[in-house]
Amino acid sequence: MTESTPITHSDNEIPRPAGSDRQAAIEQDVVDRVVRSFDQCPDPRLQQVMVSLVEHLHDFLREVRPTEAEWARAIEFLTAAGHITDDRRQEFILLSDTLGVSMQTIAINNEIHRDATEATVFGPFFVENSPHIELGEDMSFGATGQPCWVEGTVTDTDGRALPGARIEVWEADDDGLYDVQYPDGRIAGRAHLFTDDDGAYRFWALTPTPYPIPHDGPVGAMLRAAGRSPYRASHLHFMVTVEGYRRLVTHIFVRGDELLDRDSVFGVKESLVKDFIEQPAGTAPDGRTIDRTWTQVRFDIVLAPAE
Repeated sequence: MTESTPITHSDNEIPRPAGSDRQAAIEQDVVDRVVRSFDQCPDPRLQQVMVSLVEHLHDFLREVRPTEAEWARAIEFLTAAGHITDDRRQEFILLSDTLGVSMQTIAINNEIHRDATEATVFGPFFVENSPHIELGEDMSFGATGQPCWVEGTVTDTDGRALPGARIEVWEADDDGLYDVQYPDGRIAGRAHLFTDDDGAYRFWALTPTPYPIPHDGPVGAMLRAAGRSPYRASHLHFMVTVEGYRRLVTHIFVRGDELLDRDSVFGVKESLVKDFIEQPAGTAPDGRTIDRTWTQVRFDIVLAPAE
């Protein structure tokens, strides 16, 4: 993109073109004609979405006033995002994440309800049909990293335990890679389990470490051009489902991680930052003996009602 003078207006009004009232009228006429093209749309919701999209997109164009070469570059960027996307990689999810659009959509669709646990980004690495583990078992399945004992409860906003809640967990290994990023088809660092009759859960995982989102494609090029880091703050993913309650997609972060305030996808929320307390080698909560240091974290989950 070419350099241009920074825009200084603060009221989001469309700046007047440098030419004349006639030029402004020509530009507004384009908007009006495109909007009218949706007058016969049979789906009211689709009509609302498309009209709003057109109006906002044209407002953006008239505010930024890109050159034709810049607009061609933008189209090339989107084309490249499409070309690199396949059944294992979704570049448009990365674009949505890095522009904060994913987090904004999550905020809109997960309104605050009393003290329900906050949601955050889903991410591109969830896989259906993860292995089932019993309470207290290990979800790492050989993935490298420091052992971490994770425990907590799942309750509703009135404090009632929710037995049988399905908890999906997944995370990257110590090298910053998810199992699906390896070419050998391994399944590691992911599992699902169910809460007990008291709504409690516990399992072994890995102490989360920072890692970069895939940055060898157009989204990575955008981040480099903007002087932004591709790194995500250390985290462990959760998805919790119980009939009659809002599905929760979230993750917990490691207190003290220097990336908390510059997570590349804006997923960090203070309520999700937890203490991963390092423990010496010795006896773990489940009675096993560990010959190296490990960490322990507690994450009590509160679900909002489905309505």
